[in-house]
Amino acid sequence: MIRNLDLTSLRSFVTIADVGGVTRAAAALNLTQSAVSMQIKRLEDVLGAQVLDRSARTVGLTPAGEQLLSYARRMLALNDEVYGLLTEPQFQGEVVLGVPHDIVYPAIPQVMQRFAREFPKVKVRLLSSFARILREQFARGDCDVIVTTEDEVGPGGETLTELPLVWIGAPGGQAWRQRPLPLAYEQRCIFRQSVQARLDAAGVPWVLAVDSDNTRTVEASVSADLAVHTVLEGAEPRHVVRIAHGGALPELGRVKVNLYVGNRGQATDRMASLIRQAYATSPARALATPDCAPDRNLVAS
Repeated sequence: MIRNLDLTSLRSFVTIADVGGVTRAAAALNLTQSAVSMQIKRLEDVLGAQVLDRSARTVGLTPAGEQLLSYARRMLALNDEVYGLLTEPQFQGEVVLGVPHDIVYPAIPQVMQRFAREFPKVKVRLLSSFARILREQFARGDCDVIVTTEDEVGPGGETLTELPLVWIGAPGGQAWRQRPLPLAYEQRCIFRQSVQARLDAAGVPWVLAVDSDNTRTVEASVSADLAVHTVLEGAEPRHVVRIAHGGALPELGRVKVNLYVGNRGQATDRMASLIRQAYATSPARALATPDCAPDRNLVAS
């Protein structure tokens, strides 16, 4: 007797493999943990084989699960492609996604690529700006989905992850030893005032050596060892390094990466789901800057 594999169960299985656990997969899929566990049980019953190794503290794949994973990815990709091609006219239009320039890579292009396969008739317009500006645009209805970096999460938002803010400077640089400490910041950077307050509280004198409206100017100044700057862990630009200051500079606390979704519909909900999956898989990898990144000050469409 021919038996059919359930694509919903396969999607849960692939998500578990990607994020490393049933609980995290349930969060990424917006399901309960028990629902995901039941889907995996049904999948194993149909196959007559165990696909998850539950003997260790972390869930792994059995040899059968490893073999299934490659097929499952291809089946889901084909399903999503066909579904996208044959969607009804209500899935046409545009989704406007806003993301701060320093956390665009590499997660967001991957999210956009997958979304485009599932919704080929829907145009995605990416706005890259400061979190404060994105929140204003979202409030006006100019953005459908935004990702922000903030100290707290606002009404209607959800926190995807929390990451530490770290000091960065030139490789082998000495600017961080200078007093007053030379700082380089964009004029609308959300971290600027809180960092200055922490320096004041620690009794570290500082001077705003670079005050610019351009991210590249800040990065160039820091890489030239003219000043220091702060970024989220994992978002360090090329040509700079994290400063091993040994306590000479204050710790900067953690920052929330938040998600806000408006104009709810199947397309925007799926965009939000893909972003959740990207951060559930690996928050640090979601922010890791690739060796060759395009200019992150561009507004893309």
